[in-house]
Amino acid sequence: MLLVADVGNTHTVFGVYDDGRLRQHWRIQTERGRTADEYGVFLGALLKGAGNPPLDGLAVSSVVPPITQVIDEWSHTYLHLRPLIVGPGVHTGMPLLYDDPRQVGTDRVVNAVAAYARTGTATIVVDCGTATKFEFVSATGEYCGGAIAPGLGIAADALFERAARLYRVELVRPQQVIGRNTVHAIQSGLVYGYGAMIDGMVRRIRSETATQAPALATGGFAPLLVPACETVESIDEFLTLDGLRLIYERNSAQSPKSPN
Repeated sequence: MLLVADVGNTHTVFGVYDDGRLRQHWRIQTERGRTADEYGVFLGALLKGAGNPPLDGLAVSSVVPPITQVIDEWSHTYLHLRPLIVGPGVHTGMPLLYDDPRQVGTDRVVNAVAAYARTGTATIVVDCGTATKFEFVSATGEYCGGAIAPGLGIAADALFERAARLYRVELVRPQQVIGRNTVHAIQSGLVYGYGAMIDGMVRRIRSETATQAPALATGGFAPLLVPACETVESIDEFLTLDGLRLIYERNSAQSPKSPN
């Protein structure tokens, strides 16, 4: 079985794959101060609750370098596995048409790999997480680049912190765009505003690339934002995890174990 880890700025998602199928998954807060031993205790309990699946490998995508080092240490110490950490030198099966491929976040590449494997054609990925990210993959499976904007949560926090008379509200989609009270007005501006931004970016990417590329969404805010969009065809909560599985399989049948 394969353990995959998607380390994001806000949350870290772990998943266990058995014969290509996601059998178990967990989402925890990303805490930069957590040690390898704390991961050993915490994840050990989660894996025990899942029946201690026999793990043959670990694949990691991380945008938080300190956590990458901790997970690497945890994997060697507690799992006796040498993790496959996606980055320069790792075979993804996807050419990166970026000015400097080393600057592309691994989560962006992993999502692109998974999305193209699903569609087999030109594809747009919309990641609604800490940042709102757009990726474009060509019809021949090349990562062409994309765009990055502040995520919904960041925008909401900035609004509440910088506007003295506005206050924090629950992030839900109101029934209509025209809010008749301050709560609904803020919710509308955030949810429908971001939905319109996503639609606008997807349409611009399609126009710029002269394609009608399908748009797939992932990320924690996707279930909230996609219903406010017109251009996104589907949501895949586990797109990044599936991309990690694919990249692991492309690099080796099994991650080699490190010496005990």
